[in-house]
Amino acid sequence: MDSSYLKKSLNEWKEEILELLAEIDKEYEKVKQELQVYNYKFGITKQVTQSTVNEEIIRTIREIYHRPFEEQFNRLKAEIKDLEEKKRVFGMFVDKIDKVQGKDQPQPLSEYLTHIS
Repeated sequence: MDSSYLKKSLNEWKEEILELLAEIDKEYEKVKQELQVYNYKFGITKQVTQSTVNEEIIRTIREIYHRPFEEQFNRLKAEIKDLEEKKRVFGMFVDKIDKVQGKDQPQPLSEYLTHIS
């Protein structure tokens, strides 16, 4: 096989993966921001219920805010872990392609955004 064709094909595949990594990174940042919001909401409702003595009010707060915030917080945490795994896995593709092409140093994952932008 022609080595220039191989290099071109691998570079095209790498570009495709870098674009995918950029999309994953955008989603990661969006989810991370939401996670921070729900971390605060969950923490605040927890503090308020701990400072409240009226059981009926506590029950209402937990029903309306605390449980839904906790569920959303846990869902977002799971989503962050999934996105981190995707970033790691697709980053391995970039590293492997670089190694196959015989580059001395694989492109760090942090550089893929500047490469795409």
